[in-house]
Amino acid sequence: MIETIEHVDGRVELNSDAEESILSSPLYNEDLAPVPVAKRNWTTYNYAALWISMAHCIPTYMMASGLISAGMNWWQALLTILLGNTIVLAPILLNSHPGTKYGIPFPVFARAAYGTTGSNLPALMRALVACGWFGIQAWIGGEALNTFFKAFIPNWETLLGGPIGGHTTTAWFSFLVFWAMNIAIIYKGMDLLRIVENWAAPYVLVMTAILLGWILYQAGGIGFLLHEPGKFATLGEFWPIFVPSLTAMIGFWATLSLNMPDFTRFGKSQREQAVGQTVALPTTMTVFAAMGIVITSAALIVFPKMSPADAWDPVKLVGQFSQPIVVAVSMFTVVVATLSVNIAANVVSPANDFANAFPRWISFRTGGLITGIIGILMQPWKLLADPSGYIFGWLVGYSGGLGSIAGVLIADYWIVRRKDLRLADLYRTDGVYAGVRWNAIAATLLGCFFAWIGLIFPSFKILYDYAWFVGFGVAFVSHLFLAQYSREAVIQNEEEN
Repeated sequence: MIETIEHVDGRVELNSDAEESILSSPLYNEDLAPVPVAKRNWTTYNYAALWISMAHCIPTYMMASGLISAGMNWWQALLTILLGNTIVLAPILLNSHPGTKYGIPFPVFARAAYGTTGSNLPALMRALVACGWFGIQAWIGGEALNTFFKAFIPNWETLLGGPIGGHTTTAWFSFLVFWAMNIAIIYKGMDLLRIVENWAAPYVLVMTAILLGWILYQAGGIGFLLHEPGKFATLGEFWPIFVPSLTAMIGFWATLSLNMPDFTRFGKSQREQAVGQTVALPTTMTVFAAMGIVITSAALIVFPKMSPADAWDPVKLVGQFSQPIVVAVSMFTVVVATLSVNIAANVVSPANDFANAFPRWISFRTGGLITGIIGILMQPWKLLADPSGYIFGWLVGYSGGLGSIAGVLIADYWIVRRKDLRLADLYRTDGVYAGVRWNAIAATLLGCFFAWIGLIFPSFKILYDYAWFVGFGVAFVSHLFLAQYSREAVIQNEEEN
């Protein structure tokens, strides 16, 4: 029985009978359901705006600071950022395809490779990383709000009492206010998110450009930073820093390389989503990081009493201004930038991932609330305390696990299944994808093992430095090898059903 309708542009949707047959399945809810073709209305601009707004965030701005503090000069840092984002664009586009073709989110797509039960492993791994990122962005947004309030309210820092845990009570209050803003938007749904992304993208870019122009005018040039050589005299000295740094840059968006189907499921065509992402991601990340380098360089001239570490933090930089209106507009820009990226990059995916684990009990909204709570429990203020630890610990560390998942998904969809999925069976407990696909689980665990073994045995640290590449490569090859042994049984099962 044919259960799908394939349109001339290659997009697939369920027919009415098939859709009716899965409504009562415990694997189905409205948030995880395939999007009807008529409702797939995201255009090239929507995807470009999505990436521009996500890239225009404070961690991107601060990313170059970690690389320069590690010893790179400005062009080495920018080249590393550009190369890393160009590389990660490949798995992003490969995993975007099934979202647009079938209208399904990431955790449902993962059911094809891992099984309907087994898909909870990659979904929850992705979700936990997103929770950590949610907390990081919420803390940054809270700092911006705190600076905003401080500009207008006398004695703001002591208004609610003394410090707690090394931070003022008002800083904790601002953090919770920003946290609540994120949850409120999630409760309004994806349509509001698209509206926020569409206007946030150009607004943040324009405001950053204005800050760049003003501070360059005040400094009379770009300052000393761009003229300072890096600390590396030879390639042999540069390479040990470059490799983990490149891995970290890939790890920055290794999260979205898995769950882009959460967004491309709304795409009008494969071309629209692919062009929008290709144009926006590598260019925006590099340009925004470059703006951060130049602004910081000039700030050290304009505000000579600032330490280089504080100059890299735009919230602390803007705090140097004495005019309340300048602080207000600047902090509003930081809040908009952080809010747009946090919801798009760090809430949509885990909300769907948690819903995938318990579709009948957890909705998209409830999943978003769970994400917010776990984000607080992961103590983001500690993750951000050290720029080098943020890059070489947090980013490199989780990239190995997410790279392993990407290797399995890409091998399974593009080579093993040749882009052909049984859409309705992704929602059935007795369909061809039911249960756990142990070959995918084994391939993922093998990828993680080799990517992370350097954490335990120092002699294998070289593997950890290449964590994303190692995890992806080992999992990709392992899944193809193991799939050959299970392929005949899989094909027979699919034919019988």
